[in-house]
Amino acid sequence: MTEINIQGLGTYVPSKRITNVDLMSLVDTSDEWIVSRTGIKARHMLADDENGSDAGTEAALRALEDAGIAAEDITHVLTATCTPDYLCPSTACIISGNIGSHGAMAFDLNAACTGFVYGLDMAYGILAAKPGAKVLLVGSEAFTRRLNWEDRTTCILFGDGAAAAVLTNGEAGAPKRCLPSAPRLRDVRCGADGRQYPLLTVGGGTSRNYKPGDPIQNDFYLQMQGREVFKQAVRSLSTVCSELLEGNGLTLEDIDLFIPHQANLRIIEAVGDRLKLGSEKIFVNLDEYGNTSAASIPLGIGDACAQGRIRPGSRVLLSAFGGGFTWGAALLEF
Repeated sequence: MTEINIQGLGTYVPSKRITNVDLMSLVDTSDEWIVSRTGIKARHMLADDENGSDAGTEAALRALEDAGIAAEDITHVLTATCTPDYLCPSTACIISGNIGSHGAMAFDLNAACTGFVYGLDMAYGILAAKPGAKVLLVGSEAFTRRLNWEDRTTCILFGDGAAAAVLTNGEAGAPKRCLPSAPRLRDVRCGADGRQYPLLTVGGGTSRNYKPGDPIQNDFYLQMQGREVFKQAVRSLSTVCSELLEGNGLTLEDIDLFIPHQANLRIIEAVGDRLKLGSEKIFVNLDEYGNTSAASIPLGIGDACAQGRIRPGSRVLLSAFGGGFTWGAALLEF
């Protein structure tokens, strides 16, 4: 019988904290303007000598500690990121080398902000096919490195951070540090609509043929069509959550906590309204972190556990959307 569990979780947020007031010295904005439109009050930024792989490494080490599993026993390292250190090698390879998981299969996956949920789906498939495997799934982003700090519509939204989970197949032991119990990954549903890719892009790939000495263009940085992203996000999150619950014979009454991707409070509230889910069941921490992309969902799990919002026996619904256009939902049973 396949029973995929999250054996351990670890999170990492850079110490450098940027408030909305701090941003007022960079762009024409105000704390009231940002909070009223997004719900964000602060975000965290990597130090100049710190990369996304460093954040991911720290989160991975904490996840291994929580799981009580040695790095050398990890068989697969998956890193969800759309802001990798390099196009090549993968950030997963760097993290694997840093923690000592030598010989483990390591690769990145890019589903933007849905990356961690996509990673859960991939980890589920790996563990179902290879029950003895031990998968380290990392969500790590250095988004502040790809923001145009002259564009007040986008630079206010994102922050840096990382989180990691260790997944196994079979009976799980008690986590030692972060999780109150080892949740069963009951189901995952993911999808995408590539026709919508222009809604959110981050350049730096090979779509623009840069020559030595060419100035960097605006499309090197995050570009987003905010209104259309809002519409797609609300529609996709609501639909995938409903499909996952229906497929498992559940309703929202059976859910103890909903952890959505932390992109914008208006999106979260709109999804809650469409699902008819009370605010007391919706977890929000974007006020402190902003949008951390692929790190958003696991950071939410970690914070919810720390706040006592998740306990043994809790049934938790996760859902995210991202550039691509991608979406996904997962069901955890603690």
